[in-house]
Amino acid sequence: MPTDHSAALPGAPGGADSRRAPERLDVEEADRNNPRMPSTIKHPALAPLKAKFPESKFLVGEFRDMVTVVVPREDILKVATYLRDDPTLRYDMLAELNGVDYLNYPGARHRFGVNYGLTSIPHGNRLWLKVFLDPTLDTAPGTGLRDEDQVENGDPGLKVDSVTGVWPGAEWMEREVYDMFGIIFLGHPDLRRILTWNGYGSHALRKDYPLRGVGERENYKIVSREGA
Repeated sequence: MPTDHSAALPGAPGGADSRRAPERLDVEEADRNNPRMPSTIKHPALAPLKAKFPESKFLVGEFRDMVTVVVPREDILKVATYLRDDPTLRYDMLAELNGVDYLNYPGARHRFGVNYGLTSIPHGNRLWLKVFLDPTLDTAPGTGLRDEDQVENGDPGLKVDSVTGVWPGAEWMEREVYDMFGIIFLGHPDLRRILTWNGYGSHALRKDYPLRGVGERENYKIVSREGA
């Protein structure tokens, strides 16, 4: 999976970083109150987001010149729509969507993250969004439901709105994150596993899934050319 560019976010897992930003987007006030704090993170999307969603508790961080905004789970769809539609921003391309499991990661406060890599083709800008999710049910191998049961009976802590209605290219990327991590994307037009099979029962990129699997390779049925 691609690199998680926001590992040093405040409130997120990761070590100390000299460019770490204070919590939320109230960076100007924090700089005035603490002159020793690093300079404010600059990005053309930050001020518009703060103005448009004054009640949302965003976090912002920068790592290797990539700016990430942590978005509350319940706000991801409206934030994504705004970033795509606002003429001064126009993030019209979802270049990347991936999942991360922070189990046993030093300092982690959340279990899972979903990263959205956005590109504004008209303005030549890039921005990352992140949503954190925490399971309320057991995540051990073999506990996964069948695809058709996930939306209704799946873990409520791992449900987040699909962005396929904003960026149609999210369809297969969300399916991969669902398959590998068990994140349930509500409103997805075809939420099925894309790498493993329906009924597999596990999510292979979770950190509590054994590196050698749980017997799939040893018990895998070999189909010969003659018997196919």
